[in-house]
Amino acid sequence: MNRGLAIFAAVLGLSFLVFVALDYAPALLGCPIKGNLSAAGERIYHLPGQMYYSQTRINWFRGERWFCSEASALAAGWRKARI
Repeated sequence: MNRGLAIFAAVLGLSFLVFVALDYAPALLGCPIKGNLSAAGERIYHLPGQMYYSQTRINWFRGERWFCSEASALAAGWRKARI
């Protein structure tokens, strides 16, 4: 394999692993509540089992985050998703 191609593949693979770790690791560590921003910038948290929980993705670069409890999400100024 071409050395340049091997380096590109390694960087691509590492980027994928970082993406997966940022998106799923907090839930695996016991912090399953997803806090994301609406298009209007409203801070909303989603609990496991709510309608859009599985579709909700966390983007750390936008300021979205994971929470370990509802109390911590509320204390940080986020509101519960309505559905």
